[in-house]
Amino acid sequence: MPRVPFVPILTAPTAAGKSALAVDAAAALPAGRVEIVAADAFTVYRGLDLGTAKPTAAERRGVPHHLLDVVDVTEPYDVARFVAEAEATIGAVLARGNVPLVVGGTGFYLRALCRGLPTTPPADVLVRADVERDLAERGLDSLLAEIAAVDPAEERRMERNPRRVVRAVELLRRTGRLPGHYPLRPPAFAYDVIAYARPAADAEARIAARTLAMLRAGWPQEAAWLAATVDPDAAPHPTVWQALGYRDALAVHRGQLGREAAAERIALATRQYVKRQATFIRTQLGAPLDTPDGAARRLAAVLAALAGAV
Repeated sequence: MPRVPFVPILTAPTAAGKSALAVDAAAALPAGRVEIVAADAFTVYRGLDLGTAKPTAAERRGVPHHLLDVVDVTEPYDVARFVAEAEATIGAVLARGNVPLVVGGTGFYLRALCRGLPTTPPADVLVRADVERDLAERGLDSLLAEIAAVDPAEERRMERNPRRVVRAVELLRRTGRLPGHYPLRPPAFAYDVIAYARPAADAEARIAARTLAMLRAGWPQEAAWLAATVDPDAAPHPTVWQALGYRDALAVHRGQLGREAAAERIALATRQYVKRQATFIRTQLGAPLDTPDGAARRLAAVLAALAGAV
């Protein structure tokens, strides 16, 4: 397999235009020389298209994309599977003599790819069932308190993600250790993270416009299809219903919320998420946030150099 000194990663907070920037940079090289590997916890699901701002058919025709539409919404998908499939995909792209470009904003996917996965034992279904029962009866904060009593940093690292919290508590009760207490398996490749963010006013305007456009384009109908396929009220909360905005889009479909009101709620939640993503990129990925133009220039130079090396 051809080797490269590193695999580039392009990341930015949501609604920053990562897909378009990546496709433009890839399109500057001969067709097919750059292949994009998506790093997003929700674009892996078939059928979640509008609400996840999945790359368009035109973008995918121009540049090969991988790890989109990998599983049905009824199937599980986690960070361990992502890392295994991403590393296999990167290896296959290199074997074809092309340049892999990882693009996405799911921070814990990118961190696991760059640093490696914890060597945690497989899940115990009986212990997990007990934890899920506690989640349904006592709530998320009770489980987070259980984690914080042992390691407050690990509690913060959960980011209030119910699925991650359940896994952490399951491990804690079985082994006395949390996921972050296990050593890491070395990553298969070295990575160079190119990150950027838009100025606050620009980001806010983009989020507002994109959210309203997605709702007008059929997001409420997509959310209704999802609700008919996966019960949004199941316990523990299904992973797919953790995707930003889908519950509000469903409320629009059911006539419980007006489109403009939903757009305002989703935009607010998105702005809050963008701030958390920016902090994660800086602190957990160790990447400074460039301007969009600066990131585009750097990415173009990196891709051109790597294309000459493989």
